[in-house]
Amino acid sequence: MSSSAPDPQEKPARLAIGVVGAGRVGPALAAALGLSGHHPVAVNAVSETARRRAEDLLPGVPVVSDPAEVLARADLVLLTVPDDVLPGLVEGLADTGAVRPGQLLIHTSGRYGADVLEPATRAGALPLALHPVMTFTGTQIDVQRLAGCSFGVTAPEELRLAAEALVVEMGGEPEWVDEAARPLYHAALAIGANHLVTLVSQSMELLRTAGVQAPERMLGPLLGAALDNALRSGDAALTGPVARGDAGTVAAHIEQLRAHAPQAVASYVAMARATADRALAHGLLKPELAEDLLGVLAERQGPQ
Repeated sequence: MSSSAPDPQEKPARLAIGVVGAGRVGPALAAALGLSGHHPVAVNAVSETARRRAEDLLPGVPVVSDPAEVLARADLVLLTVPDDVLPGLVEGLADTGAVRPGQLLIHTSGRYGADVLEPATRAGALPLALHPVMTFTGTQIDVQRLAGCSFGVTAPEELRLAAEALVVEMGGEPEWVDEAARPLYHAALAIGANHLVTLVSQSMELLRTAGVQAPERMLGPLLGAALDNALRSGDAALTGPVARGDAGTVAAHIEQLRAHAPQAVASYVAMARATADRALAHGLLKPELAEDLLGVLAERQGPQ
């Protein structure tokens, strides 16, 4: 590639794609770019699991142990490593001269914007932050799930349209996120997705304890409807004893949790308080009922 930035008004040229970090994300994105006509040329993987994943999603693409070798072969490099590893990796690649002028360097971290790539940018790289808002399995199904997936995009203004075009080529929907807003953006996604898994798993465990034989079948329609209602209506979709102000029911819940699943009490109380605050603010919970409800939650917050 030349050292000049690609024309953001044009569809990106066919590029040689490299992946540093063969976790669940990188090979899937490289495979999606391959389907759009780009050419995966190298994948960095160390563990046997990572090597097998790379070979499954990118058959025939060389798997190498040295990240610098990936950069030597690729026009566009996907840095798909854990958040805490990314700054040191970028600095190391820049310090060793692995970065080439004009090379597109893309990371997929939700936490960081383009600024974390500054050491490579000083070496002439073109920095892009493209974060797919999706959970990944490390299998072929991930490539299919990218269709319609939102990507949080952050890049220098002159590269914005080029970054968005690459997202579209992967089947995604670009959503611009300002550099300063990246940590808040990522926190929002963690609350929604990561905490959802914890809540659902906890709910299934409690249902099994209560004797339900197929908690996933019981929860599926309920949680599907709740999610759909929440996405459509926000706080107006709140239902249940907290939103109704049924303090006695909430107290009974907490007593049962203390008896059968004490590790769940803290999360129940925290979520109940947050739900009560939102229901009260949106006029769903009557103030006189909220007082009794919040009193129950305060009484039962500590160990008994």
